[in-house]
Amino acid sequence: MIRQFTFPIIFLYTPLVFGQTTISGTVTDNKSLPVIGANVYLEGTYDGTSSDENGKFSFETSETATQNLIVSMISFDTYMQTGDVSYLKDLKIVLREAINQLNGVTLTAGTFEAGDNSKVSVLKPLDIVTTAGAAGDFVAALQTLPGTTTVNEDGRLFVRGGEAGETQVFIDDLRVFQPFNATANNIPTRGRFSPFLFKGITFSTGGYSAEYGQALSSILLLNTTDVPDQEKTDISIMSVGGGVGHTEIWGDESLSLNTSYINLAPYQYLVPADQGARWNKPYESISGEAVFRSKKEKSLFKFYTGFNHANFDIEQEDINFTDFIRFGLKNNNLYVNSSYKRFLENEWTLTAGASISSDKNNIESLANTIDAKEIASHLKLKLKKNFSSRFQLNFGAEHFITDYSEAFKTADGLTFDSGYKDNLTAAFAETDIFFSNSFAMKLGARAEYSQVLEDFTISPRVSVAYKSSTNGQFSLAYGDFHQNPLTEYLKYDQDLATEKTSHYILNYQYSNDGKTFRAEAYYKDYDKLTKYNTRLPQFDSEFNNLGSGYASGLDIFWRDNKNIKNLDYWISYSYLDTERDYRNFRERATPNFAPKHNFSLVTKYWVEKWRSQVGMSYNYGSGRPYDNPNTTDFMAGRTKAFNNISVNWAYLISQQKILYFSVSNVTGFNNISGYQYANAPNANGVFDRRAIRLTVDTFFFVGFFWTISADKSNNQLDNL
Repeated sequence: MIRQFTFPIIFLYTPLVFGQTTISGTVTDNKSLPVIGANVYLEGTYDGTSSDENGKFSFETSETATQNLIVSMISFDTYMQTGDVSYLKDLKIVLREAINQLNGVTLTAGTFEAGDNSKVSVLKPLDIVTTAGAAGDFVAALQTLPGTTTVNEDGRLFVRGGEAGETQVFIDDLRVFQPFNATANNIPTRGRFSPFLFKGITFSTGGYSAEYGQALSSILLLNTTDVPDQEKTDISIMSVGGGVGHTEIWGDESLSLNTSYINLAPYQYLVPADQGARWNKPYESISGEAVFRSKKEKSLFKFYTGFNHANFDIEQEDINFTDFIRFGLKNNNLYVNSSYKRFLENEWTLTAGASISSDKNNIESLANTIDAKEIASHLKLKLKKNFSSRFQLNFGAEHFITDYSEAFKTADGLTFDSGYKDNLTAAFAETDIFFSNSFAMKLGARAEYSQVLEDFTISPRVSVAYKSSTNGQFSLAYGDFHQNPLTEYLKYDQDLATEKTSHYILNYQYSNDGKTFRAEAYYKDYDKLTKYNTRLPQFDSEFNNLGSGYASGLDIFWRDNKNIKNLDYWISYSYLDTERDYRNFRERATPNFAPKHNFSLVTKYWVEKWRSQVGMSYNYGSGRPYDNPNTTDFMAGRTKAFNNISVNWAYLISQQKILYFSVSNVTGFNNISGYQYANAPNANGVFDRRAIRLTVDTFFFVGFFWTISADKSNNQLDNL
């Protein structure tokens, strides 16, 4: 009986005693250093161990056949090896460093982020309304950044030797075709949009993503707020008008509305124009915006619309006329934008959107009338896939439709119609590749076909970034960029080609504890720029694409908002060397809008005793080129340097009531933008001239801002 029981017991335990398999190996990182404490185990079992101080591991298992060996460790990507357990011996396992989205390298060449959610933010939307001299205009605030030039008689963005028309504006990734208010010659314009509706801004001074096109110099991305934090009402009473805004929330849906009325008549009564202008009807506008949002578990829908009506009537001095020249303008602009984002399975994201714009101008000048109308739209679809933390793919297609028409009628009844229609189709693809937390690359390309030009272009883009230290990194970027000729050319001649530029950028950025330093060198090569043979582009001009040019320079930026108590400040400097042969230039020269040196200093100081924030900004630009027909040299003249000191004061009456004062060019510098010369010489053979200046040198603004909200603490300057 004993022998009968002994044999079965030995037989049953034999597999456990003699069926054990030893799994062993060494775990190191990519520098061959041992990884201590890594978890090593067979998936779906309790068999495993941890690596020792030498990175070695060894454990036994009774599992057989094919198994999955898992090695995991914090700050490293999880490793898996599949094979028969009998072969899982003396393994050499190398773990890859995990990509840390918070502390890893980012691609920053040519790009300024502005938003609370951005990793490295040099500006915030709040800076737009608290920068002295900006007066709530996002363009004026961006002109304090390096790479931009203050062209005070224009008001738009001039970036790194590029014209204002070479910068495009997008809201929620959809094109805004007329982002600036209509205006007259030498009367600066403003952006159409309220900064309070946007959660962040991305301003690219060059080398931007393949997702965006039709901009030779830069792009400005405005992103509306996804989900408002609370219901509130904002009331504004200003020396030049007033406004009201309200946000309502229903569960996962919300609606924000604002409207404003601007009338410069009171201001111009107190400070009449004294430099070559008389106002028959001061500038007047009414505008409004609305954003509807619907956020679901895996989707977000946003609908944005903005409208603006503006009109004015002014008489301006002209060197070629004895009397002042009358210019009257009525502008009506409507912009509609909708976007939908859906988070799909397996890390896919779908985004679709459409925008449409209607812009109408009725102009009266020298007893002539011009009726101009542009209807433009943008359709876009893109997909994004996160294959892993190391590899992301973004691709899509978009279509732009432009229909521009202009009717010109002289005082004696002669008429001339011009215009064009275009369908532009584009496709793009781009990858973000993170080789490690210290090295990343973005590769992309964009293809476009313009129906009106019958021209097909391909624009490659590449940028790399290397993290040289915990807080510093270098970036390189290269890209080709194409843009259709401006409307002022295409309305007369559609047999032109696409203009082109290539960007080369080297960037260094350091950011730590409230301090940000950026230095960026660049070179831009222009080709196929539009030229014409008349004083101004007109119906009988001869156009061609034989223009070319270059722009090179260095931009430096420093901001510190923590290390001096209650003080936030930034300093910008730009050096620009640029020449172009384009428009009606007779040779390559530096254009009027491109001074060699630009400097700005912005300060904001909180005075606790006064419950106030006081600010000051100083802008400097070296002399701007102009052409003097009394000399043989082309564009050889230089204006005196541009100087502007602006101040502001925001006083906190109570937590939700703010009194705001602002004065631009408080010292009254007599800045000259250039000179207008007579078309013909006088009796002595000399071309007379007049200085081009703003109608007034100094502008002051007073505003009262009241916010009504449930928390009784939110205000329109949230940092106060």
